[in-house]
Amino acid sequence: MSKRSLWWVLPSVPLVLLAPMGTNTSKAVEYGELVEKDGEWEFKETEDPILKLMRDKHVITDEGYFKAMDQTGKNWIEPADAVLNQRREIDWLRYEKTALHLPNWMDLGLENRTRFESHDHPWRANQQTGNGSTDAQIALRSRVRFGLGGNGPFRFLFEGQDSRALSADEPGDFRNVTTVNEFDILQLLGSLTINNIAGTGLRTDLHFGRMTLDFGKRRYVARNDFRNTTNAFDGVHWQIGQGKTWRFRAFLVEPVIRDQEKLDEQTAKSMFWGTYAESEHFPWFNMNAYYFGLNDQQLQNKNLHRTYSTFGLRLFKAPAINEFDYEFEGAVQTGHLGNVDHFAYNPNVEAGYTFNLPWTPRFMAQYTYASGTQTPGRDESGTFDPLFGARRFDLNPTGIWGPFFRSNISSPGWRLILTPNENWILTIKHRFWYLAEATAVYSGGLVQDSTGASGSYLGHDVELRAQWAPLWTMRQNLDFDAGYVHWFKGSYFDAPTILAQLPAGGNKDSDYFYAAVRVRM
Repeated sequence: MSKRSLWWVLPSVPLVLLAPMGTNTSKAVEYGELVEKDGEWEFKETEDPILKLMRDKHVITDEGYFKAMDQTGKNWIEPADAVLNQRREIDWLRYEKTALHLPNWMDLGLENRTRFESHDHPWRANQQTGNGSTDAQIALRSRVRFGLGGNGPFRFLFEGQDSRALSADEPGDFRNVTTVNEFDILQLLGSLTINNIAGTGLRTDLHFGRMTLDFGKRRYVARNDFRNTTNAFDGVHWQIGQGKTWRFRAFLVEPVIRDQEKLDEQTAKSMFWGTYAESEHFPWFNMNAYYFGLNDQQLQNKNLHRTYSTFGLRLFKAPAINEFDYEFEGAVQTGHLGNVDHFAYNPNVEAGYTFNLPWTPRFMAQYTYASGTQTPGRDESGTFDPLFGARRFDLNPTGIWGPFFRSNISSPGWRLILTPNENWILTIKHRFWYLAEATAVYSGGLVQDSTGASGSYLGHDVELRAQWAPLWTMRQNLDFDAGYVHWFKGSYFDAPTILAQLPAGGNKDSDYFYAAVRVRM
């Protein structure tokens, strides 16, 4: 590992101190934009303290202050990747831009996420020196964005990212290109946007260069959120649509090959392309339909060359209070793995209800199935390939954890989401885990019993998660995320064939804990 370390100097965040309530102080009661306090009605405090401090210290003028406050909501200035990625990933109040008095056509943003994470009893076959010890690391992910173009038709964006892990040098520590990718170019692209084409009300966008991509629920193509490194692609992307009612997307790219220390590269031996259609004509019946093609010939072992076509459909209704919601997403894969025919599938089902009760509880039942190869070594491959998707939002945290992939898995479970107020989210999750095919590889540990005699029960896990963002951060300039998972390992790991492939103590239950803070400027 390179000894250099990238530390971004993070500004201290002013604390908003609330005066303690005396015996004669009435509890604040919200009423529109007013609150009752000490027997009098006052306007709610909506000022951002960082901007207020800059104004009070004369770093910015009153005009600059109101201009910065106007960056929110409808006055958001879209960057070049606005339609490529989730808005929550790229939209926050730009303090540096305000302090440097940059014009609207120029964008500057900084982000750092620092996360401590730890788990015990490693189970991966390639962690043979784990000896049941604890793997504790500090994951640092820093990003800088610089854009040109403002709301004009032509835009440019550079985004750099540095991902590294501290205390990850012990022989049993988990470390690869999903945790470390130092000093690299995440995005470097230009875009062309045309609004209201020929008076039709349609909008079209063309993107070319290196980019990150989110599609739908992000199960198969995603700009990674929880993971310390991020998928990127070199190529072109095009979309046309009508507001939020519908849109159609198409792309042709080369997946970027990550390297822990060298600059990332792409290769013509790996091509990825597809189309994606979204419809929200009916609130109770939203639909996504898509096709992804992959031709990956980069590995020297020709038996691992992938030529896949993935066809998928997603039907869903968004959650609402006192209403049921649902989601079904299913994908089918066909093609070849080396010289072997490939056929795999991945249905995902969710059904939930949001109660009109304190903390607005939402309960949902979930089921995920991803096929596995029935008879290893024969003339057909059946293990579903998750492509470039994310799995934290419905399966498990990733980072140095991530024991379950969207491959050879069968998992029922439930989830309860609580919202005590607008800046807190609490989640409880419980899932059971089985191999879809007992003879196929368990992808999360790279172990296998080709006879199937070890069974298929991988155990069950319970996850607790808390997310908090201070109310004064107008668009998540500061947020905290902490979680704990206990994995009750199943009988599969006690079988002699599997036990012989595990690091010492790998069959014992594992605990995972993380605590993260993200600062955006």
